[in-house]
Order: sequence, then structure tokens, then C-alpha cells
Amino acid sequence: MRLPLYLPPPSRHESNQDGLLGGLLVPGFDEQSCISRYKSTSHLKKLARSPSTHLVKRLREQEALQRRCGPGTETYRRAAERLGPRGNGNGTTTDDDACKYLVLVPYRGLGNRILAMASAFLYAMLTDRVLLVHRGTSLPDLFCEPFQETSWLLPPDFPLGDLENLTGEVPESYRNLAREYGRAASVSDLPYVFVDLDHACTYHDKLFYCDDHREFLHRAPWLVMRTDGYFVPALFLNPAYQEELDKLFPRKDSVFYLLARYLFHPTNKVWGLITRFYDSYLKDSDERLGIQVRVFDGDTPFKHVLDQILACTSQEHLLPEVVAQDPGPPASTAGARSKAVLMTGLSSWYFENIRGRYWQSATAAGEVVSVHQPSHEEHQLTGEATHDMKALAEMYLLSMTDALVTSGWSTFGYVGHGLGGLTPWIMFKPENLTTPDPPCGRAASMEPCLHGPPFYDCRARRGADTGKLVPHVRHCEDMSWGLKLVHTE
Repeated sequence: MRLPLYLPPPSRHESNQDGLLGGLLVPGFDEQSCISRYKSTSHLKKLARSPSTHLVKRLREQEALQRRCGPGTETYRRAAERLGPRGNGNGTTTDDDACKYLVLVPYRGLGNRILAMASAFLYAMLTDRVLLVHRGTSLPDLFCEPFQETSWLLPPDFPLGDLENLTGEVPESYRNLAREYGRAASVSDLPYVFVDLDHACTYHDKLFYCDDHREFLHRAPWLVMRTDGYFVPALFLNPAYQEELDKLFPRKDSVFYLLARYLFHPTNKVWGLITRFYDSYLKDSDERLGIQVRVFDGDTPFKHVLDQILACTSQEHLLPEVVAQDPGPPASTAGARSKAVLMTGLSSWYFENIRGRYWQSATAAGEVVSVHQPSHEEHQLTGEATHDMKALAEMYLLSMTDALVTSGWSTFGYVGHGLGGLTPWIMFKPENLTTPDPPCGRAASMEPCLHGPPFYDCRARRGADTGKLVPHVRHCEDMSWGLKLVHTE
């Protein structure tokens, strides 16, 4: 059944302090142009973590910087001219240069790109840089602008072309500068510095995480960064940022959650997908369970993955057990507790099996279980606008559940639980096409995992197990070498 495209206009009297998320957001945006900015609180749970007063202060300062130096300003025009064919090709800043820039080129799937944007925004705040995001093929269709009176989108006429194909081998790369002893002097001769933070980048690329920008990268007005993941945990290992990060995030398990609620407001079209599905299938249930399925061994459905889902939800008492239904008319369900299960994934096979399980049999506890899946694209279509819009809608729908089961290694799952402030049960990645034992475990925090961490102690200047350097950065449950933030008392 096709749901109506009509989305009722918002009241202009509902942007109260709760709608502003404790100061994360500011009033004054045109509510009609981005309904989700102030209306998301009617669908999402109460703010799981409150922003610190210092974070609110620094967000207002970053907004002012973006307006003062962003696209369309004279300062931006002069800075961009230095990169073009008529520019002097010299990256040196002058006393008159008050603005520095971080150009982000996020890539891979939408989950990767969202994690990259949140990470780059935090780095931009820490280093007083304007963030400009390469728009790719779908970004304007997905998110509203987070800043008033300016844009975070890189202008189409940006002088440096073909940013998506830059590699760490270009002369301007941080990798090459890190190999040289005179790197602080060398950066002054470059129009920009390229930072390659792919999950599989090299040892020299990862020295970026230890760099004190005040001594080196501060000299470069333009940084171009290409990354596909969440590198925030590595920033918490750098002594140069420790004091500021402690003030921004007294609770270390709230970083992505707060940044995501600030930055990522779905466009009206995506918000319509979200609210129509939620109101039709999830809203009236007593409880909502999300199950996010990501399979890395191919698009063909696997029985061992279905077995893993059922084992996890049974072990953790997330879904009720079923019993054989006796012949004859079913018992009345009037007054029974209802549970809506939201499933997301490329394949419909897992959804159909679990839906059939509760359709054909009664539950031991008498609960009424309904199972729903918004879409099943069968194959990942990275960068295709309609595909990405559906993916973003499903991430938000997962964030609106009461409990969540996600697939290990999945950035899609990280975003879903991070947006909702949910600590998920993570299904461990199967090996040898076999259901893991145990099938899942509770995450230590709602923070995403950094898949390509550094293995270097910034203080001692030697190799180290970076999951053991500070108490709030530990190894991930789903990836033993990855890093994630946790809260410690």
C-alpha cells in the first residue's frame, strides 16, 4: 500500500527549549524548509545525554566562523583563489588570514560518510577551521544545512578538481610530509595539505592523529581530508586536544550522539519517509525492537545468520518464544501487549522468516508481535540518491526503537544506535559461515567503532596498544583491534 505524500505543516509555536535539545540547536531557521530540525523530538526519545555548556558555547562560535568565512564571503573567495591557476600556489598564511578550511571528502556507504562528517566536524571545531563537505551525488538530498546563513557544502566551482581520486601519494599529502624531517617548513610551500584517513591508510598517514596542529598544520590554510569512518577515538589519544575534549564531553560516550543530533537533520522528503512509516507501523505498539542485518559474505541469504538473529533475541529475551498453535479459532488478543519489530537489511529473506514465525504461531507470553521492513534493495547502491534516502530513513527509524540489535562491523548499525542514544546488542561477525557462540553481546557504550586505529603512543612516541593508553578509549566488542569511547566514573 502506498502511503500519502502529504506531510502536515508544523506549528510555529512548538520550538521550545526541549525542541532545541538543551541548547544544541538555535532558533531562527525556517521551520517549513526543514521540518525535522525542530520536530524530531516528537518521535525520538528524550535527550539521552545533555550537552555541556562548553559544547554549546563552542557550537555558537563554530557557527559564527562558518558564516564569517564560508562560501560567498570575500574571505573565502580570496582563500580559494590561492588554490586556482591564478593563485600564487603558496599555502603560507599571513597576518590578515583569519580563516582556515577543512575540506572533507567522505566516501563508501552512507553510514561511513555520516561517521566521517561527524568526525571531521569535531576536528574542525578543535582546530578552528571552517568545514566544507564534498557533496557527492546525494548529500543535498539527505540533510538540511546545519548552519544559518551559510552552507557547509563545498561549492561546485572549488578550484581543486577530482578530489575523490586524491591519494596519499600526491606531493601535498600528510604522508609525504611526515616522512620528511623539515615538514613544518615544507607545508609553507604547499597550496594545501591532503590527509588520507582511509581505514587501511599507512603508518605515516596515522601520525596525523598525534600532530599538534599549532606547530605544523596550523600553517596550512587548506586541509583536504578523505576518510571513510569514525576517527574521533584517535583524537582522544592526542595530548594537544585532551583539555578541550574533556570540557566539550564530560561523558565520553556521548560524542557521536550529540554531534549527530546537531548536524544531521533529514530533508523534508526523507523526514516524510520516516514519519509515515513510523506512524503507520510502529507508533501504537507498547514496545519497539530494531534488528539491523548486515552480511559481509555476499548478498545471498544465509541460514546461519537467521539462526544467529533468533539465538540473540532469544538469549537476551528481546523476542518472545513461540508455541505451536492448536487447531481452531485463535484466542482473543484484546488487551495483549504488542511488540513491533523493525527489521532493516538488503535482503527480505530474514524479515520474511521472522514475520512468518510470529504469523503462524502464538507466543508463550501472549504478546502480539508484528514484523516490518521498510525496504529491501538486495544490493548496496552507494551514492545513488534514492537508495541513500531510504538508508537514512531506516537509520532514523532504528534510532526510534526501544531496544536494538545490530550487526558487528556495520557502520549503518553504528549510526542507527548512535542517533538514538541506544546501547545495542551487537551480533558478532560470523566466521566460516557458522553462527557465533555467543551470538551477540551488549555493547559497552553507544559510541561507534574506529575500524582503522593508530597503533602509536603520542606521548611516548613509540608503537603501543592504543586500546590501553587512556581509560575511556578501549577496543571494540565487534572488532578486536578497533577503538571506541566509553564512559568511566
